[in-house]
Amino acid sequence: MAKWKFGIVGAGLIADFHARAIQDIDEAAVMGFCDGGSGRARELADKYQATAFEDYRQLIENREINIVAVATPSGFHMEPTVYAAELGKHVICEKPLEISLERIDQMIAAHEKAGTYLGGIFPFRYDDSFEVVKQAIQEGRFGKISYAGIQVPWWRDDEYYRDSWHGTWKLDGGGALMNQSIHMVDYLLALMGPVKEVSGLIDHLGHDIETEDTAVAVLRFENQALGSIFGTTASFPGQFRRLQITGTNGTVVQEEDSFKVWEFREAKAEDEVIREKYGGIHGGGGVSDPGAIPYENHTLNIAAFLQAIDSGTPFSIDGKEARKAVELILRIYNRKSHG
Repeated sequence: MAKWKFGIVGAGLIADFHARAIQDIDEAAVMGFCDGGSGRARELADKYQATAFEDYRQLIENREINIVAVATPSGFHMEPTVYAAELGKHVICEKPLEISLERIDQMIAAHEKAGTYLGGIFPFRYDDSFEVVKQAIQEGRFGKISYAGIQVPWWRDDEYYRDSWHGTWKLDGGGALMNQSIHMVDYLLALMGPVKEVSGLIDHLGHDIETEDTAVAVLRFENQALGSIFGTTASFPGQFRRLQITGTNGTVVQEEDSFKVWEFREAKAEDEVIREKYGGIHGGGGVSDPGAIPYENHTLNIAAFLQAIDSGTPFSIDGKEARKAVELILRIYNRKSHG
């Protein structure tokens, strides 16, 4: 008998990702799905031998379900998340946590009041390579970091946006930054810390959508390093996501989960081991097809959330932590200029 019985709010592509991830976790099971009237909840329920509920309230009210995964369009994360807190149930919520800070703060406050856990989904943090870079920073191997930046040069065809909530301000809350690049925005912040200054430009240059399909921003972190963000869904045929960190004593260039450059002034014996272990790229399917993204890091993300609940310890990507990437993106939007 599974200890953690999940109800998944949503029935689209990411709901299927969550279900696949949950299936791989010991003591976890998918009990049900709900949708907004599309009928896809029934399809997923049949696929996973679960129950299709009429709406999120009915799903959350089910006494058998004790944990909720929110996988709806981004601008509809708050309502089920708050309702779950009111019924004393933990929530793991897909990125972005929500599309405004006001709605995010209501989610956080609801779970703080209830004493329940609210966690975010940022699976790139569960690549082993993330911890390797983080340790190098903590050990001071870069010396004085002068620059840190990310690139997410992805491609989405017009069909992705057609008759969809994608690319709308109301439900997507943004475009290439808020939807696709937010994973790497979180990654950058988790490594480099808070941003002191930011300025950005956004535009829709390759698609007829409300929000941006191309964005650039320049940053100054609180540690005084400069940085940049580039995100797009208008870069055919799509290229791998990239991180670069450089300083007075070292440089790392990462593509997906591989290191193209791993060089430090003071070499260590493990450097060659790291270069060999992380020399090849695994995954990367999201560059042009969101359905091709591996789900295994979702499994690790959700399993870590359950472990935190079990142990009564803070979850590393709690509501306040997941809020940070949204806050930075909204700062970029607030300083935007349209060409």
